[in-house]
Amino acid sequence: MSRALLFAGQGAQKVGMGRSLLEASAGARALYDEANRVLGWDLARVSFEGPDAELTQTRVCQPALFVHGLALLALHRERGSLGAPHFALGLSLGEITALTAAGAFDFATGLRVVAERGRLMQLACEQTGGTMASIIGEERDTVAALCRDFDVEMANLNCPGQIVISGEKARIAAAVAGARERGMRKVIPLNVAGAYHSRLMEPARAAFATFLAGVAVARPSLTVISNTTGRPVVEPDEIRAALGRQVVSPVLWEDSLRHAAAAGATEFWELGPGAVLAGLARRTNRDWPVRSFAEAADFTA
Repeated sequence: MSRALLFAGQGAQKVGMGRSLLEASAGARALYDEANRVLGWDLARVSFEGPDAELTQTRVCQPALFVHGLALLALHRERGSLGAPHFALGLSLGEITALTAAGAFDFATGLRVVAERGRLMQLACEQTGGTMASIIGEERDTVAALCRDFDVEMANLNCPGQIVISGEKARIAAAVAGARERGMRKVIPLNVAGAYHSRLMEPARAAFATFLAGVAVARPSLTVISNTTGRPVVEPDEIRAALGRQVVSPVLWEDSLRHAAAAGATEFWELGPGAVLAGLARRTNRDWPVRSFAEAADFTA
């Protein structure tokens, strides 16, 4: 089997995630200890105990999900259950987790990258009045036309018939009303802090690109597929550029999954809370074998 590892994005977090991993794995415990040292605050406490309002903050949940994904990877390696994966994919911030799993960053460097990304994106959220909405059951061309008409952007193309739009609050509200007037039956405003993957994140993109210029990056040992193109990224400069663009560009998740399958991936393992990515993979192709791992108990299933 040619395995693809999937790493979660913001929104998948939940209080308590990772506690069982720390208790079951020396490797996971070491990662949480190192994360606390690198960040200078107690990531483990917030991940395990909350409160939810604190864990949900962009600057907190992004490193929390990063460490959780790699703690799952550490437990797999300890138990010899991972095999030899060939692909690594991550949704939004999960792309940095995937790159770290593939050796493009060491753990401490990847965590610093995620922490800076989360900090800059939270600042951009606070400086702009943005939000997002999910549109279910519509084709890309239909949603693209809606975005053009209301001056908002497609932010996530998650699977067939699931697209998220992003932009200024007033424009998203108008787009939601316009979508319903056009007969789009399932349009759901999202409770998010800002307009992720849109032009409103440009201040974060510019500062993040400057930060990335000074970060050491290696060629990944696994095939890592970029959110921005749905194609692999290999060279260090290419990786830096893709991560910068990703902040303001749509996440082509469906395209990324399909490319991995076309390139030889025969099964998908999600390493993250909530099984969201496993669900997106199943909705993209029901024939793909998919498994989810969120806590230590999942390793005995």
